[in-house]
Amino acid sequence: MIKLLLVLLFSINLFAQQRIVALSPAVNEIIFALGDGDKIVGNTSYCNFPEESKKISKVGGYFNPSLEKIIALKPDLVIMQQNNYRLDQKLKKLHIKTQIIKINRLKNIKKSILDIGTTLNKEKKAKEIVASIDNELRLIKNIITNKKILIVFGHNLSLISRIFVAGQNIYFDDIINESSNINAFQSDRKGQPVLGLENIIATNPDIVILLAHSRKEKGLQRDELLKPWKTLPINAVRSDSIYIFDNVNDGIPSDRIIYFLKDFRTLLNDYKTRVSK
Repeated sequence: MIKLLLVLLFSINLFAQQRIVALSPAVNEIIFALGDGDKIVGNTSYCNFPEESKKISKVGGYFNPSLEKIIALKPDLVIMQQNNYRLDQKLKKLHIKTQIIKINRLKNIKKSILDIGTTLNKEKKAKEIVASIDNELRLIKNIITNKKILIVFGHNLSLISRIFVAGQNIYFDDIINESSNINAFQSDRKGQPVLGLENIIATNPDIVILLAHSRKEKGLQRDELLKPWKTLPINAVRSDSIYIFDNVNDGIPSDRIIYFLKDFRTLLNDYKTRVSK
């Protein structure tokens, strides 16, 4: 009996002292959402949510985390995305436990939340987060249907070239499809789609969403971002259906995806109300 108690006390103490390094903003946010943010001893330069994340030791950027800085933090667990595969191999050779997640597609985001929840013994909380996401997905269905939606990244003041859009290899495409609509950009090619003016016109979207998360920080006015679009011969201009999403919550592939879904639902309802008049 005494031996069993000692084992239990040792296990509880070991778990309480767990030291985690989170190698992406999404990983960092998921861990905080699960209630284990206090176990994060290291994260990356762009991990700035929630506010406590800014005070945690930084181990480099998203693509160039420092192996030396990670080791110095003496982590029990390093959670990362697929782009850190080589680092994962190095850490394993040092007998440091790792976990790799995928957040490119909607199903992978939900699975990653559940997988990290299992790793941290927070299965119940993880299931609650995923249930909330699934509920929001149900709410966006069939508000409008078969409309072509183009999602554009960045703060473009010109549409001549290098316009980054959501293709078929990212969770935004899944969300558009879940809403019973169509991604205006269709292509089988992998990688980040980059369009020019003629390509944009060819997609002829019914709705354009400009994801401009840093608009306020850059001092840009909404009219500045809308101006280059207003003369294009596309359906979205004719129906005045170009929307700017400049909330920093939008477009984060973590538990915060729920905020994008809420904003997306508001957009769909607005479009339905205006166009049906």
